[in-house]
Amino acid sequence: MNAPILEMKNITKEFPGVKALSDVSFQVAKGEIHCLVGENGAGKSTLMKILSGVYPQGNYNGDVIFNGHVQKFSSISDSEKAGIAIIYQELALIPEMTVYENIFLGHEIKNGLLIDWNETIKQAGEILKKVNLDINPATKVRNLGVGKQQLVEIAKALSKDVKLLILDEPTSSLNETDSENLLALLRDLKHQGVTSIMISHKLKEVIEIADTITVLRDGQTVATLSKDEVTEHKLIKHMVGREINNIYPKREHKPSQEIVLEVRNWNAYHPTLGRAILKDVSFNLKKGEIIGFAGLIGSGRTELALSIFGNPDGYRLSGELFVNGNKKQFHHPQDAIKTGIAYVTEDRKGDGLILIQDVKQNITLANLHKISQRGVVNNNAEIQVANQYKTNLNIKTPSVEQKVSNLSGGNQQKVCLGKWLFVGPDILILDEPTRGIDVGAKYEIYTIMKDLVKQGMSIIMISSELPEVLGMSDRVYIVSAGKIAGELTAEEATQEKVMRLATN
Repeated sequence: MNAPILEMKNITKEFPGVKALSDVSFQVAKGEIHCLVGENGAGKSTLMKILSGVYPQGNYNGDVIFNGHVQKFSSISDSEKAGIAIIYQELALIPEMTVYENIFLGHEIKNGLLIDWNETIKQAGEILKKVNLDINPATKVRNLGVGKQQLVEIAKALSKDVKLLILDEPTSSLNETDSENLLALLRDLKHQGVTSIMISHKLKEVIEIADTITVLRDGQTVATLSKDEVTEHKLIKHMVGREINNIYPKREHKPSQEIVLEVRNWNAYHPTLGRAILKDVSFNLKKGEIIGFAGLIGSGRTELALSIFGNPDGYRLSGELFVNGNKKQFHHPQDAIKTGIAYVTEDRKGDGLILIQDVKQNITLANLHKISQRGVVNNNAEIQVANQYKTNLNIKTPSVEQKVSNLSGGNQQKVCLGKWLFVGPDILILDEPTRGIDVGAKYEIYTIMKDLVKQGMSIIMISSELPEVLGMSDRVYIVSAGKIAGELTAEEATQEKVMRLATN
C-alpha cells in the first residue's frame, strides 16, 4: 500500500443538538480511489466539508494531515491551494458562461492586467482532452447535458493542479452510460497520479471502482475494507448495523382491477424548446397499484408527470385525462391536488422543500387550510400534525422545529413525502423517490410505499434505477423519446427487456 496522502485523526464536529462526527479517523493512500459510504446523516459530507475548508479549523476538533503536514484550512481557497478540490452533487457551474470561462473562473490566465483569452481557450482544450470530453471550449454550459457538465467540473478541478479530488454523489443524476464514462475517467486520473475520494450510495458502483472503502455510521468510523474483502451484503450490514437481505419489501397485497387514472393519446409541446416532448402517450393506473416509468434521462418521464399534475411548466397539451372514470382538465397543480393527485418532485432541494424553514412548516405547506382558521395557522395543530408524520415516517430530527436544511437527504425526502401525504391523495406520483439516499433510507421509503398501496393508494414511480423499478412495480411502462415504447408486467420485466425498449 502506498504512503497516505491524507490522514484525518480524531475528528469531532458538533452542530446545535447534534454530534455529526465523533472521534472519526480516516486515511487515504496516495494514488488510490477511496470510497466513503454510509447512511444519510452518517457524517460523510460533514467530514469532506472539514477536509475542503467549508468548516474551517477551529470549528471542529482533531487534525487534518495532508501530504505529511497538519493543515489549518480557514476557507475553501486554502484547501484548493494545497491541491484539494471538491465537486458537490449540485454542480457549481455558471450556465450562461462558456466552458473555458467556467474552467478558469477565479484563477484566470492573465497577460499583465488583462485576461489572455487565447491562452485560456488553448489550455481549456488541453484539459478537456484529459477528461475525454470532445467539445468546443466556447460552448455555453447550459447547452451541455448533466454528464458533460460533470466532466467540466472535473476539468475545472484539474486546472488547479489537483492532487486529491473529492466527488460527492457524482453519478446520482447521470444515466448508465455517463456513469460508466465517469468511473472510467476516475481510473484514468488514478494513472495520472490523482487520488480520489468518492461518496456514493450506489454500492455496485462502489465495489466496481474502489481500492478501499470506509464505512461511517452515526458519525463514527465502523469499518475500512479493501476491494478484495468487500461484498454488497457486508457493506449494507456495516452501514445500517443490521441485516437487510432483501431491500425490496415483500408485498402480499394485489391491486384491484379498478382504474383510477387513465391517460389517452396524450401530447405535450414545449413552447421554449419548440418541439413535441410527449407523443400519443396512453397508460392507466389501477387502485392499490404501483406502476413504474423507466427510460433514459431526457426520455420525457418527468415531463409526463408534470403535464398530468396541472402542467406547471406551461406545455401545450392535447389528449384525454380521466380520474376515477371522470374526464378532467387541470389548469393548475391546485386543480390536480383537489382531485386527489400529488407529485413528489425529483428535485427536493430546489422544488420540493423550503430549506430555510423548519420541518413542521414544510410538512403542512401544501394543506395549510386544514390547520388554519380565518387565515391564521393554528400552531399547536401544526406541531401535532408534524409530530405525527415524524413518527409515522421515522423522520430523524431532534425536533419538528429543526430547519430542513440541517437534515440528511433521506430525512429531507421523508419530509417531502410527509408534505404530500398530509394532503391526503388517492394517487401519488413519485419522481426519483430515492435519488441520493442510502440503502437504509431506501428500504424505509419502499416500506412506506408498500403500506400506502395496501391502504388503497395508487402510485406512479419514475426512477432511473432499473433494479428499483423492477423490485417495486406491479407493471412497468418504458418511455423512449416521448413515447410509450412498451408495457411489461412485473413477471416478464427484466433489465435487458427494459433497456432494449428504452433505447429504441
